[in-house]
Amino acid sequence: MPVLGALPLLAGCDLVVLDPAGDVARQQGDLIVISTVLMLLIIVPVMALTIFFAWRYRAANKEATYKPDWDHSTQLELVIWSAPLLIIICLGALTWVATHLLDPYRPLARTGPGQTIAADVQPLEVNVVALDWKWLFIYPEQGVATVNELAVPVNRPLRFRISSASVMNSFYVPALAGQIYAMPGMETKLHGVFDRTGTYQGFSANYSGAGFSNMRFKVKSLPAGEFDTWVAEAKASAGGDLDRMAYLKLEKPSEKEPVRRFAAVDPQLFDAVVNMCVEPGKMCMHDMMSIDTKGGAGIAGIGNVRAIAYDKYAARGSADMAKWSIRYVAALCSSPVMSNDRPDAKRVNPAPLKGEGLPYPNQAPARTALNAITPRPMS
Repeated sequence: MPVLGALPLLAGCDLVVLDPAGDVARQQGDLIVISTVLMLLIIVPVMALTIFFAWRYRAANKEATYKPDWDHSTQLELVIWSAPLLIIICLGALTWVATHLLDPYRPLARTGPGQTIAADVQPLEVNVVALDWKWLFIYPEQGVATVNELAVPVNRPLRFRISSASVMNSFYVPALAGQIYAMPGMETKLHGVFDRTGTYQGFSANYSGAGFSNMRFKVKSLPAGEFDTWVAEAKASAGGDLDRMAYLKLEKPSEKEPVRRFAAVDPQLFDAVVNMCVEPGKMCMHDMMSIDTKGGAGIAGIGNVRAIAYDKYAARGSADMAKWSIRYVAALCSSPVMSNDRPDAKRVNPAPLKGEGLPYPNQAPARTALNAITPRPMS
C-alpha cells in the first residue's frame, strides 16, 4: 500500500535525462548509470554490513564474540581499501575518456551507434544569445531568427555558438546534450544531434534574475522536409527584420516573451553581440584589444567616449546614474566586426571508448617555453 500511495507523486517525474532523443545525451545518461552502478558496488555492501553488524553484535545477543582489545586485521584492511581503490580507478578511467570524447566543442563523429557521419556533411549552425529573460536563436545558413523557439532537422549534426547579452546563463536541452554556460563577451560551443522527432523542453539552468523561471523554450526536432517548411514560414512571418536597432529593443529585459520569428537577420549580429558592440559607433572588443596590444590610444583616448541611452550592464537605461556611467568607448574606425568563431576540435569516433585521437602530451614545447622565460645572467 505505501508503494501504491507513492505512485501519484512519481507521476510528475521526467526521465528525459536517462531517456533522451539524442546520441550525445544518451551517452551522457549511460555514463551516469555506469558510474552509479560502480559506486553502488561499495555503497550497498556497506549499508548491508552496517545493519548486519548492528544486529549481530547487539547487547541482547550473548553468543556474539566480545573482543574489546581487537584493533587490526590485515585481511580486513586489504578488503576495505582495495575494493574502493579499484572502483575509483575504474571511475577515473571511464570519466577521463568519456569527458574527452564527449567534449562539447568536438564535432560529432556519429548520429547514433554504427551511424557514422560522412566527412562532407556540414552541421547546422545555430547562434544562441541569452537575453533577460528570453532566448534568441539565429540561423546564419537560413537567414532567419526566432525568440523562444528552436527548430532543427532530425539526424543532422547541430553546432551551437552560445553567448549572453547581460549576465551568465546556462543553455540546457536535456533531450539533446548536457548544459553549457552562456557568458557575456565570450563564446561557448555545443555539438549535438536528435535521432528522434518530437517536441522537447529547453531552459536556463543558471539563475539570472527575476524572470529566470520563465526562460524556457520549445525545441522541435523535425523531419528534413518539415524543417524546410518551418524555415519558409519564418521567412514569410510578419516579425520583420532583426537588425541592430531591432535587437537593442529586443535586448531590454522582459518576462514571459511569446514566440517570435524574424524573416531576416543581420549576418554580423551575433559576432557584434560577442564583441559587445551592437550599439552604433561603439568600439568592438577585438578593436579595443588590438589597440591595447599596441600600447593603447594615448591621452587622446580618454575623451573617446559617447553617450549611450541604454546601458545593459550598469544603468539599465536609468537616467538617475551619473553621466560618466552611461557612456561607452567610441570606435576609431568603421572596420567590420571580427568573427569570434574558432576551429572546433577534431572528430573522434567514440564507439570504442579507447581514447582514440587523444595523443600523449608533447613535452618539447613545454621545455622550450620554460627556457624562454628562464632569466639569463647580465653580461
